[in-house]
Amino acid sequence: MKSRKLSRKRSRTAIVTAAAASVVAGVALVPNWSAGAAVVDDPTVDAATKATFQRLADAVFTDRTDALVDGGHKKRTTTGFSGDVRLSSAQSREEGSALTELRGRQSRLARLGEKYSGASTRVTLDATRVTGRTAKADVTEITTLTYAKVKGTEPKTTGFQAHHELTFRADRQGTWQLTDVRDTDNGYIAVNQVAKQPTVAVKASPADDSPPAATRAATRWPAPANPKNFSASGYDYKAMVAYAGKYWNNYNPDYPDYNGQGAGGDCTNFVSQALKAGGWKHVPGYTYDFHKWFGNSEIQSDSFVGVNEFSWFALSSKRATSLANVYQLDLGDVLQMDFNKDGSKDHSMIVTYRSSQGVPYVSYHSTNTYNRSVASLVASYPNAAFYAYRT
Repeated sequence: MKSRKLSRKRSRTAIVTAAAASVVAGVALVPNWSAGAAVVDDPTVDAATKATFQRLADAVFTDRTDALVDGGHKKRTTTGFSGDVRLSSAQSREEGSALTELRGRQSRLARLGEKYSGASTRVTLDATRVTGRTAKADVTEITTLTYAKVKGTEPKTTGFQAHHELTFRADRQGTWQLTDVRDTDNGYIAVNQVAKQPTVAVKASPADDSPPAATRAATRWPAPANPKNFSASGYDYKAMVAYAGKYWNNYNPDYPDYNGQGAGGDCTNFVSQALKAGGWKHVPGYTYDFHKWFGNSEIQSDSFVGVNEFSWFALSSKRATSLANVYQLDLGDVLQMDFNKDGSKDHSMIVTYRSSQGVPYVSYHSTNTYNRSVASLVASYPNAAFYAYRT
């Protein structure tokens, strides 16, 4: 049955009449959801409330980071929140599940010979949007983890920057409850984030002929020896590492930033920039031809910014060869991942450190990360396919 629309005049008359009748009957016109409970007006989000939003966000991500630290996770910092801002009961269960998963990740890392001896997490509040009884807070997390010297030659720290959106809803009494935490980086999870299936890049089509297929790399450690000859190619691998160290978190303004611009993010763009800094030369031509490779502030080839196209160019041009095992990677080499094993690669990273025990460490954009161990990636994504390239 279709509803009938009242004229503006009839509609107003009907409302006034109903209101008058309710007053005579002594009935208050209140929303059904609040019947039987004291209800405050839509609460405001003042400076003090925003500061508490920030502190609760900091506590959430500090807890997650602490779950990875050897001897950590003894006391949850979020349990101290009550009153005007707190975790909802559902979100508290979500955080409990997240911490359980992260502790499992810590155990898997320990079996691979990796531990963290300490950590620091800092969260800043970037923006707050309020609509009625819902508030959304955009925050930036900066986390640093200190490697424990299990093998003796690990780098000092690993770090990343991540962006999140937190949703708060006010209950009947005006208490703000955190009900959802969403990662907003257009890319892949950081080491302290819960492993959810990332949004993957759209599988690209070859330009004019069949592209070369990369060989999937094994993830067993230790790997068979395959030392890199740093002088054979003529490339400056130290320059690649220095570039990645400089721009992993502060993007180079001489190139476009694709983080947040759709599937794929800025990961391959960043890797290409580092390789270019180390001596990879442009191969000009049509942007869609995977045999070409070029990028600057004005234009970039698909192979410069696309995950699959980069692989096709690197292999077809002989600038890279496939490695049999991810633990054979060395400085300036490239690691790619296919998260759901659908044949389309989703993420690119560049090696910026290698320990004497044979563990490579990678840096990447989306989520901006520096010196994350390959062991951590293998432990976090046991079902992913890995592709390792010697450059």
